[in-house]
Amino acid sequence: MTFAALGVPAPLVDVLQAEGKTTAFDIQRHTLPDTLSGRDVLGRGKTGSGKTLAFSLPLVARLAAAGGSRASRRPRGLVLAPTRELATQIHGVIEPLAAASGLRTTTIFGGVSQARQVSALRDGVDIVIACPGRLQDLLHQGALTLDGVEITVLDEADHMADLGFLPVVTRLLTATPAGGQRMFFSATLDNGVDVLVRRFLRNELLHSVDEATSPVADMTHHVFEVAAEEKKPLVKALASGTGRRILFTRTKHQAKKLAKQLTAQGVPAVDLHGNLSQNQRDRNLASFGSGDVRVLVATDVAARGVHVDSVELVVHVDPPAEHKAYLHRSGRTARAGSSGDVVTVMLPEQRRDTLALLRRAAIDAAPAAVSSTSQQVSQLVGEPAPYVAPPAAPAAGSTQRANTPGRRSGRGRSGRNRSSSAGERSGRRRSGRRTPVAG
Repeated sequence: MTFAALGVPAPLVDVLQAEGKTTAFDIQRHTLPDTLSGRDVLGRGKTGSGKTLAFSLPLVARLAAAGGSRASRRPRGLVLAPTRELATQIHGVIEPLAAASGLRTTTIFGGVSQARQVSALRDGVDIVIACPGRLQDLLHQGALTLDGVEITVLDEADHMADLGFLPVVTRLLTATPAGGQRMFFSATLDNGVDVLVRRFLRNELLHSVDEATSPVADMTHHVFEVAAEEKKPLVKALASGTGRRILFTRTKHQAKKLAKQLTAQGVPAVDLHGNLSQNQRDRNLASFGSGDVRVLVATDVAARGVHVDSVELVVHVDPPAEHKAYLHRSGRTARAGSSGDVVTVMLPEQRRDTLALLRRAAIDAAPAAVSSTSQQVSQLVGEPAPYVAPPAAPAAGSTQRANTPGRRSGRGRSGRNRSSSAGERSGRRRSGRRTPVAG
């Protein structure tokens, strides 16, 4: 069914057509007639089902039709998302639709300076896409009010609950007018999401396209059991194909280390995890999205909210801790009707826990004992990408020599002489001056 047939206004249909989006997915087809008419809706569907566009279209269409002035610090539309990555992705979907309708948008989330966000609010915006923590901070500072919000969207409500955001979300929803339209989207209704539904939705319509564990027809799951000494070569082999792939690790340190190792081995990779600044996250995601780098090594910060077209393979370098993480990680491939593969790498001692996790996720995949050179691996990877020489190490110089461990003299990065005695250093500390620290 086309978007025009579902009642989407012509200017928005034109934007969608320019992006190659002509036919609605199930979640959009089921919800749009109700959301465009102003009904409260609870939409349930797994990751990659098209939920973002399902709420973006009615949000923009109804605000544009209602008109009204763009009052400073008083947005008319609000989208709450659990992570910076998801907020940024939602903004990327909404912004062109809003621009075609004469509406302004902005994002609000932590990890960056609030100055730009406050400035945008001061100038006046129609739609705010926000993470709960920073939005609550700005609300307390008086940088904005929510009493003019006409439409509120809560996306990934179950993940909000998993992260402990429900008390903040409850306070934010309470600050919006009770008579406004509200759209909640969630893969599941557990962990307190049902409490939000009962409290804030009025005469809502439930549209459940599928369960969180319902299989994706074009997603193929593999479980590779490997000896400990073969794990690193196997992971490198899985990363070495010509298409985009995301490798998930459990910790930030693992993600950073693995990305460096792969790059040093001729497989350029970037990392994505909570220790990166927002600029670093944006830069690495842009490199991955543009195809400059084909491998993204990430923690669960990328399990939701990162949508890049044509990710052909997701690799669980270590099995995740619980089945929800498995499903959301895996959902980075086989999105929006495309196909993809998912590989879980497990050591023999992880077999029992991994198979139990897959059962909870309703995944039927028989383990296969492999090495990095096994036929199953070669068939899955396909043609390896050409070797890319890693960036050259910085040439040795005075700065590098000054930072060499064990050197007692020379000038460090601060340009201050570092050969002072312990007594001089102690004297500087007593006088309140800070001593440069190596490294």
